[in-house]
Order: sequence, then structure tokens, then C-alpha cells
Amino acid sequence: MRDSVDDEYARSHVGVKSGSYVMLSVSDTGCGMDTQTKARMFEPFFTTKEQSKGTGLGLSTVYGIVKQHNGHISVASTQGKGSTVDIYLPRVEGAAQPFTEPPHEARKIRGTETVLLVEDDDQLRHFTAQILRDQGYTVLEAESGAEALLLSQRHLGPIQLMLTDIVMLEMNGYVLAERLRPSRSDTVVQFMSGYQSDAIWNDGPMPKDTSIVIKPFTPEQLLHKIREALDAKENGTHDNTLSASLPVGFLER
Repeated sequence: MRDSVDDEYARSHVGVKSGSYVMLSVSDTGCGMDTQTKARMFEPFFTTKEQSKGTGLGLSTVYGIVKQHNGHISVASTQGKGSTVDIYLPRVEGAAQPFTEPPHEARKIRGTETVLLVEDDDQLRHFTAQILRDQGYTVLEAESGAEALLLSQRHLGPIQLMLTDIVMLEMNGYVLAERLRPSRSDTVVQFMSGYQSDAIWNDGPMPKDTSIVIKPFTPEQLLHKIREALDAKENGTHDNTLSASLPVGFLER
């Protein structure tokens, strides 16, 4: 078992830095993985489970958390013999800082607003909708931009926020936002994507006022992002509604 990473190991593993680590090792005696499955195991929304039995977000979320803490994951697996996952987290010298419970208002994630959810992946859409409904939101689900426009037309009440994927077939999230603007100018727009912000923006860095949540996200991350977007409009601290001008090049997708 390795509790430190030397320069030779670091050079042979992309993104790994040498130093002292704490390692968590988890092993099973299951069926193991073939090469193709192992190569995709941390890919967002990839799953070997049957439809409706898994979202494919578990391992990708673990990978993201470890990387955010400057850690590293090593996986060994043999078909018929099981798998071993080693998680390396940088060792911290000195006493740990005491945890401080955030104030009640800072933990507020519930809401009663109506959200138009637009996502072409069925499992992710149902998963996200359930997260929102569990916290009191009313959710209108659409699997495409065209269906979202139709739902908006049929819905007689207000739609306080539209949560939409950016990369979708036929009509992407940017185009949808522009087409929805004339009838829902007061609706807050919150984008989401499985790509890093700048990777989906052709004209340099993503404009700083564009609100986007990166997949995979935890329920808490999504709920805080939505609450933040809605409260910004309510408090007048930022105009993130569809009435605000979209950046130049917004539709050049």
C-alpha cells in the first residue's frame, strides 16, 4: 500500500503530483470490469445498469470530489476476480480546522417557484425533476426545445426559472432562450452542461454573467445554484432574466 507518491509514479500518471498522501482502498470480489468499461467508469452518465436502475453519476461525482481536493484515483480490475479502487488524498500537516455550521439562511435551498426543466436525457431529466420537487418546486418537464416552447405556451401561470441543457439536438439551449424571450421575458434562465464553460463557447471565455451549472452536479449544488439565480432576480442584484440582452455570438452555435 502506498502512502506517498514519488516523482517516478507522478510522471507516469497524468495530473498526479508527488508528495505525501492518505490512501483509502476499497475492494470487492465481484465480476470485475473489461477494458472498455474501466475506461469509461468515471464518465458522467455512463452506467452498466439497466434503464431506470442508475443515473451514472455516482462514480463521476466521486472522481470530481477527489480531483477538487487535488487527489488521485487508481483502479485495478480483472474480470471474474473483482476490482480495487485506491483513492489518494494529500496529507495535511497540523491540526484540522473545526467545522462551523453555516447559518440557517445560508442553507436555504427550498422554493415554491415553477421551473421549466429542459433536458434530452430521460434519466437525468427525471432525476433532476425529482430533486426539485422534493424541495417544493413545481416542475414542467420537456425533453426538447420544441416541447419546452409548447409547454410554456400551454402553461397559464408564471414560470420563474428555466433550467436547460445547452447541447441538445435540433435546438440548443441558447436558441431556446432566445425563442422563449418574447413570451417569458421575466423568466430567469439557468444553463447546465456536461462540458466546462469555455469548452462550449466558441468566442473565447464564457461571458462572466452567464449562469451555468456543470454536470455532474450534486443535488445540493444544483439547488443552491437555482436558489442563487432566483434570489438574484428578487433582490435586484443581477438581471438574469430572458429580457436581459444575450451576449454577442449567443446564437452562433
